[in-house]
Amino acid sequence: METTFFLSTLFSLILVGNELARAMLNDIGDYVGTDIEISWLPNLDDLMKGYARNFRPGIGGPPVNVAMAIEVASIDHISEANMEYTMTVFLRQSWRDERLSYNHTNKTLGLDSRFVDKLWVPDTFIVNAKSAWFHDVTVENKLIRLQPDGVILYSSRITSTVACDMDLTKYPMDEQECMLDLESYGYSSEDIIYYWSDSQKHIHGLDKLELSQFTITDYRFITETLNFKSAGQFPRLSLHFRLRRNRGVYIIQSYMPSILLVAMSWVSFWISQSAVPARVSLGITTVLTMTTLMVSARSSLPRASAIKALDVYFWICYVFVFAALIEYAFAHYNADYSKKEKAKVKVNKNTESMVKNGKQAMVLFSLSVTGMNQGLVVSNRQNRAQHQTETPVEPQEEAETTKQESSEERKCCKCKPIDADTIDIYARAVFPFTFAVVNVIYWVAYTM
Repeated sequence: METTFFLSTLFSLILVGNELARAMLNDIGDYVGTDIEISWLPNLDDLMKGYARNFRPGIGGPPVNVAMAIEVASIDHISEANMEYTMTVFLRQSWRDERLSYNHTNKTLGLDSRFVDKLWVPDTFIVNAKSAWFHDVTVENKLIRLQPDGVILYSSRITSTVACDMDLTKYPMDEQECMLDLESYGYSSEDIIYYWSDSQKHIHGLDKLELSQFTITDYRFITETLNFKSAGQFPRLSLHFRLRRNRGVYIIQSYMPSILLVAMSWVSFWISQSAVPARVSLGITTVLTMTTLMVSARSSLPRASAIKALDVYFWICYVFVFAALIEYAFAHYNADYSKKEKAKVKVNKNTESMVKNGKQAMVLFSLSVTGMNQGLVVSNRQNRAQHQTETPVEPQEEAETTKQESSEERKCCKCKPIDADTIDIYARAVFPFTFAVVNVIYWVAYTM
């Protein structure tokens, strides 16, 4: 009995398992669509029979018209030092290949990116690119759409580092114009003609693009044909876009520190002339700090021969800082010179008083040695002789002494130094006024 029950149970489990397996297979088959036939799809194998991807459509006839459209995804980096910028774009090209036309349906086919390798595509390249690459995550970022009349839309995502010649004369108040040039590498204008698509009136994504250092102010499309003597005429499409540098960062990082350093150098005009270490250390510190600021700002720029606007402003500030240091040297020299002149005058007065006192002492000594009688006789004779001889001599001596004193006074007047405090007082007004005038001229010259 037990054996019979076990066998019946096992048999029933096997039957149930087979039914479940069949049901699952039917569901999987319906999901995969193995029994579904899509009758309207054209047979790509039949389309590709006899297709030569090495030859352009309509070879030997009129050139192929290729419509071009660009959508900017991002501008990642703009380098003034290397004169380049990095841009990611969606490049869309459209042309007609009658060999791929079909009449099975009027629907457009979206094909896999691997189908690109089987088709003829224009050999478009970026003329001024330094490097470029396609994106392939998670698959190749390429798109192929095929219309019944044979019109093909080929779209690809490209990131390229492109050269851009920059004029840095007005840096950082400059505006730059960069371009993206597209051209056929091997086909001349006899085989291919490029033109901007009718829908390419605006670049999608470029208006909303935000850059850290620049603002895109304008862009334009250019179509031209270049003539190369050795190869012929080649069509070229160019996208020119204008960039205006944002000045706020440079005002905060470069201009404001320079202005504050110049104002700091003016503090020495209010420090006493006797505080030599304070004034000298302040002047040297501002000069060295200004030098460091100039070197650090120039490290991120190319070593171009053109003198940039920022260099001009740095040198203006450097001259004012250095002039403040020279002003103290000039004032200190005048103060020291005036002290020496006053000391010389005192020494001359002391020597003159000593000579006068010595002469008076000698006269008194001679009177005391001689007798009274002789002294009277001598005094009478001396009085007569003095009336006769000294009266015409004294005016000459006085005239000579007055002439010497007047000549010394004139010399002193010619060599009279300027008061050091007066120099500081004038510097407090002249330096800020001159710096303000120079700033007005600078900003008007470089911003207009």
